[in-house]
Amino acid sequence: MEFLEEVKKELRPKDTTLVKVDNFISKINKVIQNKDIKAKCVKGGSTAKGTFLKGDFDVDLFVVFEEKYRKKDISKILGGILKQFKPKKVHGSRDYYQLKKGRLNYEIVPVLDADDILDVQNITDMSPLHVGWVNSKLNDKLRDEIRLAKKFCKAQKVYGAESYINGFSGHVLDILVIYYKGFLPLLKAASRWKPKVIIDVEKKLSDPLKQIDPSKTKGPMIVVDPVQKDRNAAAALSDEKFEKFKESAKEFLKQPSKAFFIERQFKLKEIKNIKKDNVFLQLKIKAFDGKTDIVGAKLLKIYLHLKKQLELNNFTVVRSDWKWNKKKDAKAYFLVKEEILGETFVKTGPPLKEALDCIAFKKKNNDVFEKNQRLYANAKRRYSKPKDLIKYLIRSEYIKNKARKINVK
Repeated sequence: MEFLEEVKKELRPKDTTLVKVDNFISKINKVIQNKDIKAKCVKGGSTAKGTFLKGDFDVDLFVVFEEKYRKKDISKILGGILKQFKPKKVHGSRDYYQLKKGRLNYEIVPVLDADDILDVQNITDMSPLHVGWVNSKLNDKLRDEIRLAKKFCKAQKVYGAESYINGFSGHVLDILVIYYKGFLPLLKAASRWKPKVIIDVEKKLSDPLKQIDPSKTKGPMIVVDPVQKDRNAAAALSDEKFEKFKESAKEFLKQPSKAFFIERQFKLKEIKNIKKDNVFLQLKIKAFDGKTDIVGAKLLKIYLHLKKQLELNNFTVVRSDWKWNKKKDAKAYFLVKEEILGETFVKTGPPLKEALDCIAFKKKNNDVFEKNQRLYANAKRRYSKPKDLIKYLIRSEYIKNKARKINVK
């Protein structure tokens, strides 16, 4: 697969990017020194590991405070340090800051200096320890392999642990590439994965399923954090993204192509013309302001709710998707089979073993019947067109609480 060498070269970042980052770090450290604060700004995340992608303009920085600041509000102190750069404050388990310089988007996080997990006060204090572990395992070859894995996952839309994605985090991909010793070995292993996959690269636990909080092992994969052994680093990974990665791995190994590394956003005009016997519904969504992860999760819930309701009302969703620019605008579409639906439909009720739900279902519906240990009801269809149903749904309180405005075309 000679083309992989070409992809590796294309993904390697320019040295000038690191020069700009280093210059900005120097400016922050100069302010820290002038204020006589015992702290230091350093690179974090993929920038510190040397695994960030060319054209990736998001840079993580840590401002590491000495032990003497343990009982002080280091978020507030960092705000004073960064004041001249006019940052945006972001609320989290510990508040942090965002700002833009040139084309680079910086996320600057205050952490306490921790040499060991026992010194950690807040989950964010773990980040430098993760960087240290990854760097202890990496060489230039593996850095290239990690970049391949990241780009592959981004193109297959399975990258990111945010709640509106539920995919593979950068940290998990670091661990997987290190564990399998490369990108292709990872894909070969992934093509054979069956839930639950357990990865314990440092052999920290004898039985991760019993030794990690059960609420964190419900997903398809358990990746024991090499720094914090009681943590499943892949807890956010959904079944959907797990299966998507598996299928993409199989497809790539069957017919390797550079196309698997190309990120493609759906184009509404192209989708609209796929089939003439389908109804095309396009939604433009104005999101509320707020923290990216929370806003994104609300938008995802809107999309999933609308899709589920279309299917529950017997509409055949041929294809659908959504995208968001992480600002104020999101788009979604539903390609629905154009068909004439009857005046009535069969509504699915609860299983017979759920007695209270069955009583409530019988009160709300007429013509109720039993089948395969479950209740059903013949109900009158309220909406025979998918657009009418969508218009009704977006006026509900459930949707109104999650977006500022939705237009349907």
